Amino acid sequence: MRISTLTMYNQNVSSMNRQQTEFMKIGQQIASGKRIVNISDDPQAMTQAINISQSKSVSNQFNDARVGVRNSLSQEESVLNTVNDVYSRAKTLMVQASSDTLSDADRASVSSELRGLYESLIGLGNTRDGNGRYLFGGYQDDTAPFVRDGAGDVSYVGSPEVREQQVDGERRMAVGHSGDKIFRSVHSSAGYLADAGLNNEGTLQFDGINIVDSNHPDFGQAYDIEFADNAGQMQYRVNGGAWADYSSPTNVALGGIEIELEGAPADGDTLRVARGQDNNMDIFRTFEKALAVLDNPATTDAEKAQRSNTLRTVMRELDNGMDNVLTTRAEVGARLNELDALDTIGGNRTLAYEQALSDLVDLDYVEAASQYSVRMVGLQAAQKAFVGMKDMSLFNFL
Repeated sequence: MRISTLTMYNQNVSSMNRQQTEFMKIGQQIASGKRIVNISDDPQAMTQAINISQSKSVSNQFNDARVGVRNSLSQEESVLNTVNDVYSRAKTLMVQASSDTLSDADRASVSSELRGLYESLIGLGNTRDGNGRYLFGGYQDDTAPFVRDGAGDVSYVGSPEVREQQVDGERRMAVGHSGDKIFRSVHSSAGYLADAGLNNEGTLQFDGINIVDSNHPDFGQAYDIEFADNAGQMQYRVNGGAWADYSSPTNVALGGIEIELEGAPADGDTLRVARGQDNNMDIFRTFEKALAVLDNPATTDAEKAQRSNTLRTVMRELDNGMDNVLTTRAEVGARLNELDALDTIGGNRTLAYEQALSDLVDLDYVEAASQYSVRMVGLQAAQKAFVGMKDMSLFNFL
């Protein structure tokens, strides 16, 4: 077999180019810190790395979503804390206003402060978050959820449903609560309260409502008590039942509960006794009722009885409102705790993804440095061999 000068030349050039390519590949790996610079370096590992990178990106999106939800819930928790303070102060004012030692001027001062609390409560109900959305508007978070009508009464025009955010692969979380849930609802455990309305003409007053038998088959129902004058004898009946004689004071049994009544009702007076969830649940109506009786001085015994009954009802409704706010705050706290747990899980998952990616594509610098030295020696040897060979020719021996 004849070996020509051209063949030897081509072989040495190919060897030198091959060594140059391997040397440059190692240099690229060291410069990038990655074992896989091109997909062709390891197609299978690169495919796995792409899938893991996508999963990591999704996990990062969930993390960003949790940050937004946490900010909204934290702001809601702060607002609810202020709402609870408003209820507490209003309850204190109602206790003061119920005292017979206060003059009409004193009650006017109480009314002035209560009206300020009422206005602040409306403002709290229309709180906006950092993005300008109304915190308690539900789906309709671009307009104020609480508005005044022509009579000056506050009504809710937001949505009862709230936005949800995907905070993890299988978990959607409500971002907050609607204003209807917070300001126009009570907890299902809210107890009984009585409401004599504003149209009674007698001096009937109610006091405590005592639970006698919570297992009574009629426990939990609402009761309407009517009073009528029958030939000089005041009588009452419950839910349209049989008439019974009334005397003051008396305890009226109502399906597992008793209510203490005193005073002289007038013919046609009524009294409603119901669970909190079956009675007035709108806290703005509660404030409006209190302001209505405090702004109008009571001169007759009937007006004083009406004021006393209204203030008692208002205090119980404020208690129900505070219980509802505390329950809602507990829900917010539970969601914040869940977000913390999901952050921990998400952080561990991200670390696992990063470790898997590192195992697939990251460079082992010790091994790469060794390979770099080997490839450099190989390249230098190929170059030296080429230099020694390029001047060799049979014509030198002629």
